[in-house]
Amino acid sequence: MITCYLRYIIDPYKVKEFEHYGKVWIPLVEKFGGTHHGYFLPSEGANNVALALFTFPSLALYEAYRTQSLDDPECQAAFKYAEDTRCIVSYERSFFRPVFGQ
Repeated sequence: MITCYLRYIIDPYKVKEFEHYGKVWIPLVEKFGGTHHGYFLPSEGANNVALALFTFPSLALYEAYRTQSLDDPECQAAFKYAEDTRCIVSYERSFFRPVFGQ
């Protein structure tokens, strides 16, 4: 199991646009076999940082999702929406594996 952690720097004047973007992506990740854990928008503190977390059963399945998403019309529309609205300034992606108790 691998969890993708995305940390976004967003335009603080376009939080509504970014929220729409997140709502579009949640079912798309799930369409490709992932489990989305949600997008997290600014509340207190920094007004330009947002997060997203989603899990795939393996890194190989995540990589397949990334490849397939480039050809998927719904994913292409989501990428275009972010580009057109310029709600995302930048992002960084990290991967984590869970540790469970005994």
